[in-house]
Amino acid sequence: MIQKNKISSTTPPERNRRGGLVQEVVQHLASQIQAGRLNPGDQLPTESAIMKELAVSRTVVREAISRLQASALVETRHGIGTFVLQAPSTDNFSIGDQDMSTVEDVINVLELRISLETEAAGLAAQRAKPENLDAMGKALQSFAAAIDGKSDAVPSDFEFHLVVAKATGNQHFADLMTYLGKRIIPRTRVNTADQAPEGREAYLRRVHSEHESIYNAIRNQDAESARAAMRTHLSNSRDRLRKPREDKT
Repeated sequence: MIQKNKISSTTPPERNRRGGLVQEVVQHLASQIQAGRLNPGDQLPTESAIMKELAVSRTVVREAISRLQASALVETRHGIGTFVLQAPSTDNFSIGDQDMSTVEDVINVLELRISLETEAAGLAAQRAKPENLDAMGKALQSFAAAIDGKSDAVPSDFEFHLVVAKATGNQHFADLMTYLGKRIIPRTRVNTADQAPEGREAYLRRVHSEHESIYNAIRNQDAESARAAMRTHLSNSRDRLRKPREDKT
């Protein structure tokens, strides 16, 4: 018989923002699972029990459980309850949607990208083939057309970065970019374009200009300039996200 388990009595301190509360509930329940206090097959406490134990709303609890489902830690059986799954191996690297749910998460992934894609741009400048340069040029054209068409230009933005990764000649760069997918483009997670002080179109044109700088350096086989252009591009994205947070402090 499946036993319902109680959550540990340790209650996280109050949080003002719902997003922060959701993450606290996720971390709390995940820690119970990882510590073996909730085992595979065990049923989570009811929503009401979690609400009372952690002093959060039903909406927060439901969002937290959705994130745990996305991480394959639990599954919900409609009309029965939510049950713990076999914990995934911690040896496998992964970045899921639940790891890109806040501005801080997006900044963290940008920091990872800065280290990886800066070197990728340098390698691309040394190794890019004519077909790689043609693909970059087409991605740039698609980006410009998307701006004129009032689109967010996300597909062409991602395509440009993927082509740079492919131009390294090292399949691991391309595999990692493919794995991460379009969600690594910050404006798929937060409204950076709509919130830009200069306006949406000017923001996207600036991103496009930064891409052109990367492309020109790679085409000119200037590895150091390519690294610098990519670092500047991604650092600008990171800093645009940081600024509103810093202004509030």
